[in-house]
Amino acid sequence: MLFSLGSPFSLTSLTAAFIVAIVFFMAQRLKRGRRLSWRTLWRALFPKRIVTSKSNEADIGYVIFNVFVYGVVFGWAVISYQSISHGIVASATALFGPIEPTTLPAWVPRTVITVMLFLSYELGYWFNHWLSHKVPLLWEFHKVHHSAEVLTPLTNFRVHPVYALIFANILAFSAAIANGLGHAMFGQTVPQYAFTDTNMILVLFIHTYVHLQHSHMWISFQGLLGRIFISPAHHQVHHSADPKHFNRNFGSCLALWDWMFGTLYIPAKKREAITFGFPGDPDAHTVKGELINPLINAAGHLKPWWPKKSENPVPATSREQA
Repeated sequence: MLFSLGSPFSLTSLTAAFIVAIVFFMAQRLKRGRRLSWRTLWRALFPKRIVTSKSNEADIGYVIFNVFVYGVVFGWAVISYQSISHGIVASATALFGPIEPTTLPAWVPRTVITVMLFLSYELGYWFNHWLSHKVPLLWEFHKVHHSAEVLTPLTNFRVHPVYALIFANILAFSAAIANGLGHAMFGQTVPQYAFTDTNMILVLFIHTYVHLQHSHMWISFQGLLGRIFISPAHHQVHHSADPKHFNRNFGSCLALWDWMFGTLYIPAKKREAITFGFPGDPDAHTVKGELINPLINAAGHLKPWWPKKSENPVPATSREQA
């Protein structure tokens, strides 16, 4: 998790985010004509209200918990990916016959498949995120992530295991389609450009600003840039408790799919007044509230579909009648 370059939570990506945060806060203070000091900078980077909050304590617990369940989730997703990818290749072969391997220079198909897999990841991420907000049963599991009252990079781990399982397999499905189409295009399975098995483009985004999406840093992309990329402010708006921000900005790195499907909200350049979480929930940040209640609530959504007991009494046996 920490030492693999392709890990979404690698030390290199965290260090890069830390450097960007330092530069951002220094620039903000200099712009306002204020004095710089390491003490002030430290307080800006690690505000006491965030570090000591119950929400942050819960996020630390989620890190420990989800590191152990991640292996199981990932294993299930791989089965889905392999079977779907092979199915698409077999279907293409049945329809069009065997395709001769491409004679293009190796870098061409590798570049194309790298872009295809990245876009499929983004589309799968958007679709899963959209479903999780629109389908009440799925929302019961996803709202665990939205219960965070402060945002830090650790909030990435605040996800219910059921949500993680669904998310992993939807991503596997979208990647399998891209991989299968790539095989059909080039007549062979082409490896993507990757760092430790993670798409190179995604790794670059993770090492620039993705960690800052769950933070208190208001960095907003404007204009065309704000329609293409999900800035930290874009995602903070997504977490907002204000109804006008609901069901907006579902993307991970790209805002393209939000722009295309009408769910994009470009935040103002100046920080908007927003709050996070569900204030007043007595079970927030507890094992009961974050792990058990979603299962109970989800079962409640399924209740109308459960077989109903017969209203007619069971006929008595002939011996009972006698």
